[in-house]
Formats: sequence, structure tokens, C-alpha cells
Amino acid sequence: MNYRPLFFIVGLVISKIAIFMYFPMLLAFFTHTMGGFEFFLSIIITHICSFILIYIGEEKRHVKLGVKEMFLLTATVWLLSCFFAALPFIFIEHISYTNAFFETMSGITTTGSTVLHGLDSMPQSILLWRSLLQWIGGVGFIAMSVAILPFLNVGGMRLFQTESSDWSDKEEARTSQVALGIIIVYILLTLACFIGYIFSGMTVFEAINHAFTTISTGGYSTSDQSMMHFSHIADWNAIIFMFLGGLPFLLFVRSFHRQNIGCIIKDAQVLGFLKLVILVSVTLTAYLTLSGKFPLRDAIRLSLFNVISVLTTTGFGLGDFTKWGAFCVSIFFGLLFIGACSGSTSGGIKIFRFQIAIALLKRQLMLLMHPRALLPQKYNHRKVNDDILRSLIAFILAYLATIAIATLLLTLLGNSMLTSLTATISAVSNVGPGLTQEIGPSANYAFFADSAKWILAVCMLLGRLEILTVMVLFTRHFWRK
Repeated sequence: MNYRPLFFIVGLVISKIAIFMYFPMLLAFFTHTMGGFEFFLSIIITHICSFILIYIGEEKRHVKLGVKEMFLLTATVWLLSCFFAALPFIFIEHISYTNAFFETMSGITTTGSTVLHGLDSMPQSILLWRSLLQWIGGVGFIAMSVAILPFLNVGGMRLFQTESSDWSDKEEARTSQVALGIIIVYILLTLACFIGYIFSGMTVFEAINHAFTTISTGGYSTSDQSMMHFSHIADWNAIIFMFLGGLPFLLFVRSFHRQNIGCIIKDAQVLGFLKLVILVSVTLTAYLTLSGKFPLRDAIRLSLFNVISVLTTTGFGLGDFTKWGAFCVSIFFGLLFIGACSGSTSGGIKIFRFQIAIALLKRQLMLLMHPRALLPQKYNHRKVNDDILRSLIAFILAYLATIAIATLLLTLLGNSMLTSLTATISAVSNVGPGLTQEIGPSANYAFFADSAKWILAVCMLLGRLEILTVMVLFTRHFWRK
């Protein structure tokens, strides 16, 4: 394995983290608020380390990364980015490194779980940094899911492999074009979301932060009350842009180039996601209205908001659905696993895996009646071969095994079974809130012991990197020559 280009690329990424730190530093400087010097110190430390890594890894010749290097690079970039991005939390909030790393990992993986209290009175610089972390993590994951994961055949993602995932010399230009297109769409959606929040009555600062965390489906807010602090118009703006954040961004790019939205509205994943949102929202609305918990107008808004928030793994809080009764809690327990579309900013198992699993079940039932029938399996008009199915099944097994092991570890540390289970599912799926009073939409994760926070931070990273990308690093075969 050639390690030098890995040092170089990691150094470049960390230098970009330092560049983003300039924004909250300048905000603190021009508003004469706390955080300017602390961010300056963080920038210096991060820049020095990035320059050292770039110097060590710089090579004059053009180097191609192999599969092993790509696996190691993916995990290392996210881990070291969190390591340095945690510095401002330590310097400004004076919290332990465990809490700082947890908050940073939750931000950059767009999970949205927090250990901080008093957000309404917190320095604006650190609030902006939390939001920026989620915005950076969102676009970073989209790029990874479009270019890297299909190339590595992780979790059935090869089904979405495009010509710009081949990593050959002639495709490098196309890869750059796709990446640029995704970034442009991401910025335009963020801008549109920002404008919507301005019209809803938010201040400019509140609108910027919530635009960052809505499009990235992250869920960090500037208030301890989350979206309960803002108007109903802000809720509907969040509903629209959380949904858009859960769609495949590559389809936005294709629609822009073709000047036709047909490739979005005809996509199997998008249709499946839309049908699921409508079905669950209507069911919850009917239950909340008929049971007398909310009037119809509020029931529609609360149901739609929370369903999309959990499905897209945003995790914004609007009311405490853990108090709506066992029926609602059971529904949200199932939604914690699902996630939205592949190629979006959301986490979870993803819609396409459930669709393929259901199609596989139907095919197997048909083969029981007609053993000699030829029933080729397709998804979005593309053949689903055995290689993709094996990768998909391995991913789901690893996903469930990760949840089971982490839940056992959390219960071993003295936490209740339900709290441990839903906290783990929420971390692996990058959702944010759990389903108990301790970690529900109205609470946070500060009460967990440090050891539990490290376990959950690892779960967040595993979930964001599709689990197998990290697991392969712990096999003997990976390190053999």
C-alpha cells in the first residue's frame, strides 16, 4: 500500500477544515463576540498539521489510488477531520475532548445528536461552526456516495455506478463535472432554503444556520427548542427542503443538464420515498386527529414534519412524538431504520435496499410456484446481479450486527435497554433523537457516560460510511501484501 498520497490528500482535506474556521472567526471579530481568538488558535493548529501532512505525502509523479488506499482514505479523512474540528468546542465551551469529539462527529456525520445546553445564549461563532460542520458533512457524503462507494461496491451501491465512478484517466474530467454540478445544486438549494426561512420570520443568522442544517439533513438548531422556537411557516419551509435533501442529488444535476425533471419524478427511489412519506403521514394524521390529541391542521403539520425529519435522518424537533402514544412510537421506531434515497445527504439503510429486498421476496415466492421460470431482477431498468445482492445482504447483516453489539455495550454501562437500543439505531442511522424521554426530540445526550459517547460516536461514523467501508479495515486480508 502506498501511504504517501494518503498523507497528501488527508492534509488537503484538513486544510479545507481550517479554511471553513475562518467564517466563525470573522463573525466573532466583526460582531465583537466571543470566539475570535479561540478559532484563530484552532486555525493555526489545524493549518500546521495539514502542511506537515501535505509535505510528507507530496509526490511529483501522478499516483493512482487502489481499492485498499480508497478504503483507508475514506475512514481516515472523516476521523481526522473530526479530530481537528473539535478544537473550537474545547477552547470556547471549555468542555472535555470526549464531549467535543461527540458533538463534532454528530455534526460532520449530519446525525444531529448534541451534548450542549443553552444554545439560545451560546456564542454565535460556535453555533455557526456547528451548522457549517453539518453542511460540509452533507456535501462530502453526497460526493462519496456518488463516486467512491459505487467504485468500492459497498452495500449494493454499485447499482448506482456511473461512468464517472470508473476512476480511469479519461473519466477524471467527467468526475470533476459531476462533483461541480452537485456542489452548485447544493449551494442553490441552501440559498433557496435560506430565503424561505427569512420570509418565515427568522433573523439572518438563524436562517443561515437552519438552511445549512436543513439541506444537509443534519438537524442542529440555534435554539434548545429546535423548530418549536419558530413560526409554522418555518416548519413548512423545513418540510420542503428536508424532503429535497433526501432526494438523489445526481438526479438534480441530470435534470438541470437535460432541462427536464422527468428523471427525478420517474425514479424508483424517489417514487418509493414519496409514497412512504404520504402513507405514514396520513396514518399518523388520522390517528392524532381521531384520538383528539391535535386538531386536523396541527396534526397534518406535525405528522408530515416529524415523518420527513426522521426518514431523511434530519432530526429536527417539532413536538415530542414520544408522548403521542405507543402506536406513534412504534411507527417512528420503524422509520429510524429506513432513511431516504441513496445519493442524498440522509443516512439509514436507504429506500433502494428495501425496494430490492421486497422485489427479491416476490421473485422467490414466484419461483416456489414456477421453479423453472426465468425471472431476471431489475431496478430502475438496470440489472441487479448476484454481486450487488451479496453486497446488499452483507451490508444489512453488518448494519444489524452493529446495532446489536453497540446496544449490548450501552446496557453493560448501566443504560436501559430501550434507551440503549434507540440511541444506537439513531446513531447508526444518523437520525439524532431517540425514542425515550432521556434522548427524545426534547432532550439530548449529555447524560451518557464518556465511554457511551465514544461508542455512539463510532456508531455515527460507521453509519455515515456505510459500515462495510470501515469494517474491512479490521480484517487480516486487508493488510496482507
